[in-house]
Formats: sequence, C-alpha cells, structure tokens
Amino acid sequence: MLRRLALFLCLFVAAPAAYAHPAPFSYLDLHLRQDRIDGSLVVHVFDAAHDLGVAVPEQLLDPRVLAGRRQALIALLAPRLHLDAGAPVQVAWGIAEALPARNGIRLSFRAERPPGGALGVHTDFFPYDRYHQTFVNIYEGDALKAQWIFGVGSAERTYYRGTAAGALAVMATFIPAGIHHILIGPDHLLFLLGLLLLGGSWGVLVRIVTAFTIGHSITLSLAALGIITPPLSVIEPAIALTIVLVGVDNLIRGQGRDLRVWAALFFGLVHGFGFASVLREFGLPREALLLSLFSFNLGVELGQLLVVVPLALALRAIWRWRPKLGKQVAVAGSTAVIAAGGFWFVQRMIFPGGA
Repeated sequence: MLRRLALFLCLFVAAPAAYAHPAPFSYLDLHLRQDRIDGSLVVHVFDAAHDLGVAVPEQLLDPRVLAGRRQALIALLAPRLHLDAGAPVQVAWGIAEALPARNGIRLSFRAERPPGGALGVHTDFFPYDRYHQTFVNIYEGDALKAQWIFGVGSAERTYYRGTAAGALAVMATFIPAGIHHILIGPDHLLFLLGLLLLGGSWGVLVRIVTAFTIGHSITLSLAALGIITPPLSVIEPAIALTIVLVGVDNLIRGQGRDLRVWAALFFGLVHGFGFASVLREFGLPREALLLSLFSFNLGVELGQLLVVVPLALALRAIWRWRPKLGKQVAVAGSTAVIAAGGFWFVQRMIFPGGA
C-alpha cells in the first residue's frame, strides 16, 4: 500500500512538468534546389512562448495573435539558424502558420542562391532548455538525403551534395585534413624516420613507404567504416611500441636480413587505427562516405611524401658519400626513436587517452 502511494505521489509531482513541456523538439527541413534553398522550421508553442514572454502558449495558435508576433518570432529564431555555403547564407522568412494538431508553429523561408557543393548547418533554437533537440532533414529535390539531430553543444554539420561540386567540396575538406594530421603527428613521422634511418636503394625505400601505406589504408578503412574499432587505450600505446621496436631493430640487426618492408606493413596496420580515430572525430559524411575516406587517406599520403622525400634524399646521400657518418646518424637516430617511443608508451599506459 505504501509503495502504491509513493508511486502515485511521484506521478502526481512529475505530471505538471511533463504537461508543461511535452515535446522539447524542433523540426527543420531544408530542400536544396538548383538555384535556391527552401526551408521550413516547426517549433513548439511552449518554446516560442517562453522566449517571447507569452504567458499562455496556446494563444500563439490563434492566427491573429501569431500574425502579430511573427516579426518578434523571426527576430528571435533567425540568429539561431546558421547556414553556410562557402559564405553565410542569408534567408528571407515567409509566413508563420499555426499547427494546432502539433501544438506548433511553422515558419517558411528561402535563400535565393545556389546551395553550392557543400552546406554547413548549425542550430541552437532554444538554449534555455538543455534537453531541447532539433531534428534536421536535408532533401535534394524531393529525395531525403540526410538526417541529423542537434542538441546542446552540437557542432556544425556539413552536407555534401551528390554533384561534381559536392565531390570537389569533399576533397577540398578531407585532403587538407589528412595532410594536417600527418604533419602534426610526431609519432607517425618518427616511426617513418626509424624505418628510413638505415638508408637503402630507392627501390627499398619505395617498398617501405608503400607497405606502410597499404597497412594503414586497410585498418583506416575498416575502423572508419565501423567494421573493426579497437579502443584507443590499446591503439595509442601500441603505436608507441611500434616506434620502440623499429629503433631496437635498427640497433641489433647487424648484417641480418632487411625486414623493414614487412615491419612497415604490419606496423602500418596498427597506425591505421590511430588515423581512423582522428577521422571519426572529424566526422565522415554518410552521403559521401567512400570519397571522404579516400580523400583523407590521400591527404595522409601527401603529407607523408612532404616529409619522407627530403628525408630519404638526405639519408641516402649520407649513406652513399659518408657511410661512417650514415652509421653514426642511424645509431643516434635509432636511440632517439627508442627514447621517444618509450616515453610515449609509458605516458599512454599511465594516462590512456591523454597523450
């Protein structure tokens, strides 16, 4: 009996809050045409009334009241909708329509400009409510192409159109991202340095870099597509360990067989998961999944070449003209590689995810 009474009291207390705000959602539809963007925004009368200072939300369902509040509602919501097609998109707002069956208000708008190859979208319509969400539908013509949900703290999302301009926009975004990532990734570059320190013919150096590329391309694709996603707490220390092993191999190899190509392939598989973690944070557009993945990987390769080519030229010249100096550089460099890799390994084991 006491349990039933307690349950009744909980429901009684919770009911007013639920009734006061039954649907903390907004709905944004964007139709991308050849020469313009058509849109509509549906908001709940409770949210609109809250920010407009209307005491009785249902009053906004009266067409006459709504007409009088239209300009104030547009002034409220317009700054909270951000569209970007290479530059901020300015929209012209149309009619405000009451939707009694949904306790909502629909506002239409239009941008008289081509949407281009990519469209950035961000919304934060009712920041007073931390539970508020905006459901976004993007259409090309009348075909639904993408669906997103924006909540408090959501970052801007970008939609890439299924056109030549859209493909170029994908490449212009993800190739530089790949280049940037490899150039700011000292662990990946140090690993490559370790592989190249012992020099060799151009054929050997090309095979080493190619093997590393094949290895990381495989796991980058598998992880980015969600097929295999090992935790970063495992991958990050493993990457550091590969750096240590390459340096150790350089010091103890002597006249043994050159296994750098196989090491590059195997360890490249590990490094690919590291690349994928960055790509997942960056965000892969579903509508251009394969192209964005290819473009990011291409950027990684270009970034590698920017470093590997001059480094390989310098090391090959040293080994060719000053073999003794080449050996000294290899020993010193391998020692530095082991030290750096060992430091990262310990750091990443003690502070997983914080390296």
